[in-house]
Amino acid sequence: MEQKEVKRTGLFNNWGTVIILCASLGLAPFVPEPHIWGKLKWVAGGAVGMKLMDWGDLVFHGLPWVLVIRLGFIELKNRMKPQTSKVLK
Repeated sequence: MEQKEVKRTGLFNNWGTVIILCASLGLAPFVPEPHIWGKLKWVAGGAVGMKLMDWGDLVFHGLPWVLVIRLGFIELKNRMKPQTSKVLK
C-alpha cells in the first residue's frame, strides 16, 4: 500500500499563517499574561471552577499552538524521509 504525499497548499499548512495565528490569537490578550498561559495554569491546578466557556476558551486560544506542533511534526517527517532520485529517460 502506497502512502499519498500530503500537499502543503492549505491555509493551515503555511508556516507564515500559523505563526501569525500563534502570535495573535494564541497569545491574546497579552496583558497581564497570555490568556492561554493562564488557562493552562488553571488546568494544571486542577481546573477547579472551570465552566464550559473556559474550556471553549482554552480550545480557541490553544488551537494555533496545536497547529504549529502539527506542522513541525510534518516538517520533521518530511526531512527524515529518504529522498528518492528520479531517473530521467
